[in-house]
Amino acid sequence: MRVTMIGTGYVGLVSGACFADFGHIVTCVDKDESKIARLLKGEIPIFEPGLDELVKDNVEQGRLFFTTDPAKAISEADAVFIAVGTPSRRGDGHADLSYVYAAAEEIAGLMNGYTVVVTKSTVPVGTGDEVEAIIKKTRPDADFDVVSNPEFLREGAAINDFKRPDRVVVGTDSERARDLMRELYRPLFLNETPIIFTARRTSELIKYAGNGFLAMKITFINEIADLCEQVGANVQEVAKGIGLDNRIGRKFLNAGPGYGGSCFPKDTLALMKTARDSGAPIELIETTVRVNSARKQKMAQKIVDALGGNVKGKTVAVLGLTFKPNTDDMRDAPALDIVPTLQAEGAHVRAFDPEGMTEAKHMLKDVAFASGPYDCLQDADAVVIVTEWDQFRALDLDRVKASLKSPVVVDLRNIYSPAEMAAKGFTYVSVGRP
Repeated sequence: MRVTMIGTGYVGLVSGACFADFGHIVTCVDKDESKIARLLKGEIPIFEPGLDELVKDNVEQGRLFFTTDPAKAISEADAVFIAVGTPSRRGDGHADLSYVYAAAEEIAGLMNGYTVVVTKSTVPVGTGDEVEAIIKKTRPDADFDVVSNPEFLREGAAINDFKRPDRVVVGTDSERARDLMRELYRPLFLNETPIIFTARRTSELIKYAGNGFLAMKITFINEIADLCEQVGANVQEVAKGIGLDNRIGRKFLNAGPGYGGSCFPKDTLALMKTARDSGAPIELIETTVRVNSARKQKMAQKIVDALGGNVKGKTVAVLGLTFKPNTDDMRDAPALDIVPTLQAEGAHVRAFDPEGMTEAKHMLKDVAFASGPYDCLQDADAVVIVTEWDQFRALDLDRVKASLKSPVVVDLRNIYSPAEMAAKGFTYVSVGRP
């Protein structure tokens, strides 16, 4: 089948490469000429493990193409995916759908014959109706269906998530569109992947409800961690004890500095606003948003407290800047709140991240960026682990201690053992553990 992907951001590029690997002919379209130029030279504009090889292989096999010209790609496509950004609108938290609607109008003017237009972007309930109305208005004679097919890709594990998903959700009432989507995802049918066909509005809400629930689960265990610190309990053991209950599950129960990234912050805000506007406010999500925002400031205070309540003139080494490991994504990363708060208290911040420093340099001011973890630690008054990259899990603790001016470690990801750190002579502060 011929597939066109509008947008070569995280979702569009990963999805396009994976569909090509399924055997389809995929063209990825983007207005950013510099991004397409890089892709045509084999350069991947985002960091995602395995994506460079996947793109390279499918380009060489003649199944994956990149262009800034949408005309041929859309006119020849059986399915056109809209995979553009839907950032939060400043001021009100609603998803900005201008890119989605612009893509719909462009598709309408170029498609030829029956075409399935698929919203892959995360969009509020009812967006598919608006996309359909735009296409009908632009091309009253068009033969098409609009389908919702939300993505559930985790950054750092996106290729595996696409090829071996927990489920695929397809929202449409058209049997013709269902048949086409079945063919697109045929390799997953062979693997007996659950594929849910539902109404379009239901499909749109599934994505928001899923992300809202996971954000709420993270926020819950963070609040339990605060309680653990007050009563002398261990949040990791609490998480294990409740996670073994199949009704709860083990995932997303790691206490830390709060959620960030490209999905949870904007999707919880959008769900909150949609619910309010619909007259059915979701107060659990509203509380989740408020608590998570305060969480990052609370972590900064934990660092200040670990240094005796005063960081003025002190050097704090920060290991990890991205919102999670195995990505270069800095969007809404806890570090973006923690670092400026420490600086406002008078601290000098030195930082290192394996993949995120290029982006971080545009987002953090007056930070000294180090060439490696030990360079970052040299003569610092404390080290803070903000992101749990694997290389931070296996640091030479003797070298860490020798590098630091004072042996203070604030571990916001609980990757080290309190007993081991105490035995090594560190002043060790973690989250939710005695």
